[in-house]
Amino acid sequence: MAYMSMGEAHRRITEYLNRFCDSISSQDGASLKSLFSLSSNSHFLLSVADALNLFQDANRLIKQSEKYYQYAEILVPIFRSLQSYKQGNLVESYQSFEKSSNAFIQEFRNWESAWALEALYTVVYEIRVLAERADRELASNGKSPEKLKGAGSFLMKVFGVLAGKGPKRVGALYVTCQLFKIYFKLGTVHLCRSVIRSIETARIFDFKEFPKSDRVTYMYYTGRLEVFNENFPAADLKLSYALKHCNPLSEANIRMILKYLIPVKLSIGILPKDWLLEKYNLPEYGNIVQALRRGDLRLLRHALQDYEDRFLRSGVYLVLEKLELQVYQRLMKKIYMIQKQKDPSKAHQVKLDVIVKALKWLEMDMDLDEVECIMAILIYKNLMKGYFAHKSKVVVLSKTDPFPKLNGKPVN
Repeated sequence: MAYMSMGEAHRRITEYLNRFCDSISSQDGASLKSLFSLSSNSHFLLSVADALNLFQDANRLIKQSEKYYQYAEILVPIFRSLQSYKQGNLVESYQSFEKSSNAFIQEFRNWESAWALEALYTVVYEIRVLAERADRELASNGKSPEKLKGAGSFLMKVFGVLAGKGPKRVGALYVTCQLFKIYFKLGTVHLCRSVIRSIETARIFDFKEFPKSDRVTYMYYTGRLEVFNENFPAADLKLSYALKHCNPLSEANIRMILKYLIPVKLSIGILPKDWLLEKYNLPEYGNIVQALRRGDLRLLRHALQDYEDRFLRSGVYLVLEKLELQVYQRLMKKIYMIQKQKDPSKAHQVKLDVIVKALKWLEMDMDLDEVECIMAILIYKNLMKGYFAHKSKVVVLSKTDPFPKLNGKPVN
């Protein structure tokens, strides 16, 4: 900016204005979207911001030209947003960008075709990203972060524009996914239900007509919702869809999906391969998988403790904690197999004190009453077939299939 002349500043501002108007007149969505992409930090937009800070009369340029003036409600605030963004005033940048976006949405509503969807996607994305950054600025100044919540309200208006008939409806899923990101960030995931309900009730789309990336994102977030609701079969279906259709080169995205899909798979009795955890850098699940294989309750609890913060942040801690029953089942199975090798005729009769000794060996100090309660739960949950002989303190296992497999079904 120090080397920019007033004439050069005028030229750059005029170039932006001409690009904007020409993009609309030629219905060039790709060109138009680049003019809204503040967070891309493109050289052109940053140079325009420098020009605006030097040439203080850009509004007069817009008002004096009929070509520019018809889009003044979009252009004036977008220029103000650009200036504020370059100066590091993110709250002002967001507020101005929202004003510009509101005006753009009104124009978009009047265009019959969907040529500007790319630009709309950029506007929607920038609204979310700028709101997040503005909230960080507010929080650092001791003020209440509120912009992201406002961005959610704005995107609901955009959703209303798209959620109808015609070619524009293909954009509804992208907006929905951005709303999901906002709601998950704010911790207001219950609001996702209203958006999902709006889509399903309106029957506005055939799912296959949407871009694959939007379908994957939608299934990822709705799969996470099912995890929170402990609806593991539905979560498995949706997250598996997201994994199957995710770009195989997008390792970061695959890792994000696996962070939730692995706990779901574990809950329904399916263990991931070690190479999968290594390839996608998911060491937090390594000892949990080993604990399930060995029936090692101590290892499971240590694994949960070691990565407690990570599991709590992702919201899967309670899901993983409930794997204890499967670990107990595996431990009982190992005891059963050892007894079968020693005395096949009595393998199905497991004394409680034997189980207590096995747990003590694992440094789990439990008395007979606690173990009896756990055995009763395993039988009740159909993780173990048999009955409990209370007087003799013996678990009598079924001679046929004493340890049923989950077969993809969660423990109730």
